[in-house]
Amino acid sequence: MLLNLEWLRTFKAIYDTGTLTGAAQQLYISQPGVSLHLSSLEAYTGYKLFDRSAKKMVPTERGKVLYNFILESLTKLETAEQIFHKSSRTERSTIGIGMCFETFQFTLEKHISSLPFNVIIKFGEYPQMQQDLDKGLLDLIITPQKGQQKNLDYVPFSKECIVLVCGNKTRTTALESLLKKKDLEGARQWLKQQIWYSTAADMEHLKRFWFNNFNEHPDFKPNYIVPNISSIVRCLSDGEGFSVVPDFLCREAVATRKMRIASTGTKVIENVLYFATRRKTIYEREIAQVKAIFEKEEF
Repeated sequence: MLLNLEWLRTFKAIYDTGTLTGAAQQLYISQPGVSLHLSSLEAYTGYKLFDRSAKKMVPTERGKVLYNFILESLTKLETAEQIFHKSSRTERSTIGIGMCFETFQFTLEKHISSLPFNVIIKFGEYPQMQQDLDKGLLDLIITPQKGQQKNLDYVPFSKECIVLVCGNKTRTTALESLLKKKDLEGARQWLKQQIWYSTAADMEHLKRFWFNNFNEHPDFKPNYIVPNISSIVRCLSDGEGFSVVPDFLCREAVATRKMRIASTGTKVIENVLYFATRRKTIYEREIAQVKAIFEKEEF
């Protein structure tokens, strides 16, 4: 049996949408066709790729590994397909934009259907996105990091502050007392005994906050590892526990008193956010429209 590329495209669509129906709508094929593709791919790999439920298709660990392995290659193929496919309709420009998932969800997601051009969104590590931008695979990235590529321009447009947050049911009287007395060692020991949330991708925010305040790397593992920072905010809302996140991602939850900012730290950690583009691009007008959306949002 040969591996069929359409099986992988269908697998990615199921992963991205979370349902067989959503994948069918995205690919313009029937739901039985989606089920057939998935069954064929699982038979080929010999592994169950999703746990099926009435409402959602949840990827298994093997499914997550496969998704991460094929994502970049499939994205490039989809980009080539959009660029080179001959269409009888009026051609629309297509631009690629890279950013973290949370930034997309917080800013661009609600505006994307109104953009008068095609958009391909890529999530991933910033160094890889910078390389893709330099190679022409992306046209704009939103990043807190600058790369070394000479062909790229970085324009600052906002800042994010990295803060210690907790659910609104978390008792913080002891921590507040320790911080007021500037007893950092006591605060460190107290925090290590609490419930912690972090993301599956990395613990960079927690590591930076911990090192800046306690001059050491955290020597404990978070209790709950969830997919992304948006998941952390939802888990902590009206709950108990701590995490370290960018302030703009929890602003709404803090404003509605579902979460609290427990501390900004003894040394405030700020990340400058940049628009990164190639110095020469034919998509200046489209990029300007995307930039305008980000500049209007509250960071």
